[in-house]
Amino acid sequence: MFFLRLNNYMNKKNIFEKIILFCGIFLLFGFRNSIFHPTGEIAIKQYRLIFMSFIAMLTLVIPVILMTLFFVYKYRDFKMSTYKPNWSHSRKVELMIWFFPVMIVCFLGTLAWTSSHELDPRKKIISINKPIIINVVALDWNWLFIYPLQHIATLNEIFIPNNTPIIFNITSNSVMSAFFIPKLGSQIYAMNKMKSVLNLIAKFPGQYKGISSNYNGSEFSNMKFNVIVVPNQKIFYKWVKRVQHVPYKLDTLYKFNLISKPNSLHPIRYFSSVCPDLFNKILYYSSR
Repeated sequence: MFFLRLNNYMNKKNIFEKIILFCGIFLLFGFRNSIFHPTGEIAIKQYRLIFMSFIAMLTLVIPVILMTLFFVYKYRDFKMSTYKPNWSHSRKVELMIWFFPVMIVCFLGTLAWTSSHELDPRKKIISINKPIIINVVALDWNWLFIYPLQHIATLNEIFIPNNTPIIFNITSNSVMSAFFIPKLGSQIYAMNKMKSVLNLIAKFPGQYKGISSNYNGSEFSNMKFNVIVVPNQKIFYKWVKRVQHVPYKLDTLYKFNLISKPNSLHPIRYFSSVCPDLFNKILYYSSR
């Protein structure tokens, strides 16, 4: 009988351990998120902001949990407990209940105010390197990137140098989408006949993924693009020269209308020349 009970106990213990292990593994999947592994200056600051806010809220939540356990123990039914039927108020408890939450709210409010101005998407990033301008057009369901100063364009791929400010001018040729490179920083909406501006800078070379983070149709989940960050501008301009020699061109509105048709294949393509002022024509004279 003893061994039967012991065996049942061990089986229950093993099940409990497996549940804890499964929950732990499930929670660790969250750390694979790109937001927790930033490689851009803006993304790093946003990560610190999230972490500081989380710690600030924990300083309120943890004491509440500990106080709950303390009160349950202290005011339990016990022979040595002091009987106080007329007790109804404690200034110390009330001061503690109000003081700490008010301080946390003030801290988070100040943090939100200062960080909102510091991380404003339109705020230019100070750097010794000259910014690169990229005009972004959200299509169904692809991304067109126009390099106006280099007179080239790409489909579903961005190629940028490290430690160089990138100014994204963003619009949509179709429904509202959202432009987001989790590793580099802020998300911003892409809207038809409206221009959004986003300033980002990469601090580490690598290959990252960009996404559309706003639902915009059946191929929303596959509307992704590659972000290739190279170590220096020399490599970037070599890539520009290679693209300037590809046979495909985007030099007429007719060709743009062809690539802007709904497409679920998400190809990566390069265009050696672009129709002059194409971005403004899409922005102000789009048929949608």
